[in-house]
Amino acid sequence: MPVDPVILAALTTPDEVAVGGRKVEFDDGMPTREGADLAYAAMDSAAAFDAFVQGLPPVSLWAIHKGFVGAGIHDGDVVLTSRLLDSRSLFLTANCDTVYFIAFLDLSDGPVLVDVPPDVLGAADDMWWRWITDFGVPGPDRGAGGRYLFTGPGYEGTLPEGGVFVARSRTNRVVLFGRAFLENNDPEPAVARIKAGLKITRYTPGGLGTSIASFLDGKSPLGRPAKWGTPRFVEGTGLAVNTCPPSDPDAFYRLLDEAVQAEPASALDPEVAAPIAAIGIVKDRPFSPDQRMAAILAEAGAAANACVRAVAMRPRPAEGFHFYPDTDSNWTSPLFAGGHSFQTPPPLVTEEGIQPFPDPGAKKTLARASFFYLATVITPAMCMNLPGIGSQYLGVTMDSDQQTLHGWSTYRLRLPAGIPAGKFWSLTAYDNQTRSMVVTDQRFPRAGSQAYPTPAAVPDADGSTTLWFGPVRPDKVPAGNWIQTDPQRAWFAILRFYNPLPAFFDKSWRPGEIELVDGS
Repeated sequence: MPVDPVILAALTTPDEVAVGGRKVEFDDGMPTREGADLAYAAMDSAAAFDAFVQGLPPVSLWAIHKGFVGAGIHDGDVVLTSRLLDSRSLFLTANCDTVYFIAFLDLSDGPVLVDVPPDVLGAADDMWWRWITDFGVPGPDRGAGGRYLFTGPGYEGTLPEGGVFVARSRTNRVVLFGRAFLENNDPEPAVARIKAGLKITRYTPGGLGTSIASFLDGKSPLGRPAKWGTPRFVEGTGLAVNTCPPSDPDAFYRLLDEAVQAEPASALDPEVAAPIAAIGIVKDRPFSPDQRMAAILAEAGAAANACVRAVAMRPRPAEGFHFYPDTDSNWTSPLFAGGHSFQTPPPLVTEEGIQPFPDPGAKKTLARASFFYLATVITPAMCMNLPGIGSQYLGVTMDSDQQTLHGWSTYRLRLPAGIPAGKFWSLTAYDNQTRSMVVTDQRFPRAGSQAYPTPAAVPDADGSTTLWFGPVRPDKVPAGNWIQTDPQRAWFAILRFYNPLPAFFDKSWRPGEIELVDGS
């Protein structure tokens, strides 16, 4: 009996199929030699595209590590911005409002103990920008200061009996990103507290945290208590260092290979490792693409960079980034769509308790890629629906007419009265290409309620605050209400709320749009 023609048609591959803009030919289902070559090129291109998207987090973090090492900053050293971070450093959308302290820890020779000082807030992430733990105000020490033990992949040795917060990492390196607030517009108290209280030392199994009784009971070895040392602090203010991931495909994929080689194969989820391995980046194997593959990587990498930049800079409503949906607002956040895991939105915090969202069972890979294209560090504290703690961010990349923000033009932004920030608020301008602070004679391209490192913004008579952007400060505009732009370059902005108030979360307060005043 012949096969039903309808079924046969559904099973049949045509003699010509368009793949990647080229025709792949088949001889009654058998690909021609040329057709097979085209099909493999299309598959390699798809893998290269996916490897770029999946590889953005580790490339971003490895770029920071390489930038530090190139500046003579090694694992265990602490970069401390004692006079805040300025535009001389290339950091993805860093702020110039808080004191930063940043350190990489190498766990390959065993766990590391860290004493965290009080009144700071921060997070530890692994080398794939996966959250490990918070510390400070949002962490288990809740701002009182505490002792943290970081263990690397596969560690099965003795752990302290108590008094220590244990955090396990899937990578041999972890990064600590900490911040501290100014006191009375002065960073010095926070700097002094960090220098006095931040300690880093190698953990000795059976030492600190292990009682003699535990040793006598055969539950633990007996080791010498760790000798605490003060880390080497490196001044970060004015530090000329590039920590940004490259957009150039060749440089990007080679940095991705370095990131993969630096960590155990188990650090990657198999599904994430698949496209990366498909283009020849495999742990303990040399990455040496031939001429054919290099051409594919160049084209696919450029396309992936363009697509991720499109999602990051001009997200479509379907991505769920728009913070005020169903309005004409251009303010966005890629975090609330999928939370810090880029999968499930952060739970609602209500009077009846926590109301979690259902897990959709799928990663929002474009949200993750777009976030790490523009930013660094991931933690639940960056997108939790909890007033009065942590910080929240809204970005804007276009003016009210959804046009590019050009550095040669003058713009105005009105922030209504009652800006919902319990501690303080700020807005910082960033260069479109470097995604770092705008570089002008104004070293700190920010405006906000703090009076350091630039004058505080002056509210209008009705309580609202008007900010101005342009290469020249308009007449009668206070210095603290103007951010200078480079007339040769485009820019975008991020509005930050520290200790955000309920009006931020219920969206009863909403920032205005950036309006073009003079486009000449």
